[in-house]
Amino acid sequence: MIVSRITQRAFACFLAIAAPIAGSPAHAAIEEDRQALSELQAGDLRLQTVGWRLVQANALFCTHAHPAIGLLLQDMANYGDPDAMRAAAGIAGDIAVEAVVPGSPAGEAGLAPNDEILSIGTQRMADLPAAPPGDWQRLTGLHDLVDQVLAQDGSVHIEWRRASDGTVHSALIAGIPVCPSRFELLAKGGTAEADGRRVLIGRKFSGVGYSEPLFAAAVAHELAHNLFAHRAWLGHVGRKQKNIRLTEREADRLMPWLLANAGYDPQSAVDFFKKWGPRNDGWIFRARTHDGWDERAEFVAAELPEIEQLMASEGKADWQTHFKRSVPVGSQ
Repeated sequence: MIVSRITQRAFACFLAIAAPIAGSPAHAAIEEDRQALSELQAGDLRLQTVGWRLVQANALFCTHAHPAIGLLLQDMANYGDPDAMRAAAGIAGDIAVEAVVPGSPAGEAGLAPNDEILSIGTQRMADLPAAPPGDWQRLTGLHDLVDQVLAQDGSVHIEWRRASDGTVHSALIAGIPVCPSRFELLAKGGTAEADGRRVLIGRKFSGVGYSEPLFAAAVAHELAHNLFAHRAWLGHVGRKQKNIRLTEREADRLMPWLLANAGYDPQSAVDFFKKWGPRNDGWIFRARTHDGWDERAEFVAAELPEIEQLMASEGKADWQTHFKRSVPVGSQ
């Protein structure tokens, strides 16, 4: 399975009435934080772009598709030193843009990283309850708010102050259908997992450094868990080894279907296991909840002929109709 926040060090208190002088320790600290924030946002953008491509392209086959705009927010309270990160982002308030997927409704509206969000719908950011350093719940609530407004109205009104020139802008942004899943890049950890609502990827997960198609394959695996509600099914039948293995095998097999619809080569799912497996599978120490990497590659490869035929005849890989489930349907 696969939001992302950087581990904060203790920042020097450098905020003053006058701007820090170039070359001063305070100025150097701001530049260091700004660089760290930029790197953080680059990682977030990559995951959001891949995730958006997968959920948008497969929305036609998702039972509970909902409108989204391709926007990831950041909350300064999410960091250990909110003042330092406000200075790094160049904003006065707490809520700003973290990442915007290119070509998404939010991107087309002109939102960009570090633009300060002033309001979402009728909610003014200045009126939000205060949150302590390190808080994550307020940010989750804001993403929930965007989803709720979109679900109700099909569009959401957002007002923001542009980071590049300080001008204030607003737009009514219409959502487009996507499969229901969020994508978060975690500051710590080397695993990828899904929790039913989110795909969570640790920054040290080896697949993060792979080419985009192979990285997309890893994201597709975790997305498959969410689309088939595997976590809920395991909660119902029990997390026995054989049950977990069924869900893992099914998620593996759905990977190339999701990739094909998103315009990636479905063979990338096979190639992911060939690259990831030899160094990460654990050999005799691997968890028996998963097949061996070579077996996983074979199961995925077995799906490719049908996907190829469907793409050639219909232009899409309708997994809702043609995919053969491993997990008993109707028992979730």
